[in-house]
Amino acid sequence: QVQVVESGGGLVQPGGSLGLSCTASGSISVIYVITWYRQVPGKERELVVRLTKDGRTVFTDAVKGRFTISRDSAKNTVYLQMNSLKPEDTAVYYCNVVFRSQTQSMSNSWGQGTQVTVST
Repeated sequence: QVQVVESGGGLVQPGGSLGLSCTASGSISVIYVITWYRQVPGKERELVVRLTKDGRTVFTDAVKGRFTISRDSAKNTVYLQMNSLKPEDTAVYYCNVVFRSQTQSMSNSWGQGTQVTVST
């Protein structure tokens, strides 16, 4: 069984910064892709950034130049640094992990989400 836990959300003023983390634990052999998504009520979940095992990243245009992603492979953790935050960044942020388990099966797992609110 694999667990994905996000943390670091909160309330921040426009122009401020916030860091999120996503940690995967459990029966994991290899992590292939970690993706941050966000969702606001009434809208579809949208991709924020995807990080592959070989280090490739894909950012949605809305966050390019403001968000960065890094990882600590030893801890199965990725960090999303969000700078110059805007009210439109307000959403629940979810982490999805694509992995091969220790039983060699491919799967993916979602975290429970963390709320980010950008407001005065």
